[in-house]
Amino acid sequence: MTHLYDRDGWIWLDDEWLPWRDARTHLLTHTLHYGMGCFEGVRAYAGPRGTHLFRVAEHTRRLLDSAHALDIPLSFSAETLIQAQRDCLKRNGLSNAYLKPTVFLGAEGLGLRARGLSTHVMIAAWDLGEYLPAEAATLGLRALTSSWARHHVNISLCRAKTNGHYVNSMLALNTAVKAGFDETIMLDPEGYVAEASAANVF
Repeated sequence: MTHLYDRDGWIWLDDEWLPWRDARTHLLTHTLHYGMGCFEGVRAYAGPRGTHLFRVAEHTRRLLDSAHALDIPLSFSAETLIQAQRDCLKRNGLSNAYLKPTVFLGAEGLGLRARGLSTHVMIAAWDLGEYLPAEAATLGLRALTSSWARHHVNISLCRAKTNGHYVNSMLALNTAVKAGFDETIMLDPEGYVAEASAANVF
């Protein structure tokens, strides 16, 4: 079995390229303990005119907006991050791929005040097949309406794509999969359809 951490390739970290296996962080990294960070999931597709990064400008803008909402200062422009994503594909020889730009805080200290911490941006990319089972296009999906509600907008920062929010989605999806379903549908606190575990259903 091949593990994601054990492979050839390159990862972009703070405007430097690290060999894949050397891209590591400290066990006391603040984001690991408190979930204070943000990320995007960007898909790349091979097309007749080359590789296309799907809505990379919008994804990158949301990453910067999420960092701003979390009061995490970044020194990289949208243009720099977009180019780094394109370069990440080229360096790793990828066309159909998944990219994960991620913002996280350093290991200078722990605590809720989160002051005096370094900020970091990393971008990794790897081959990724279809998100849904191959037969979904013809047979459809079996989805379970989850007992886990999507966060209320006044309880958590839903407009930012933060690391910590995805505990809720993981619990909802894993409950559905254990029950024999392919996906889950999450409702908002008022009982209206909100989203799937990690996808827009509208």
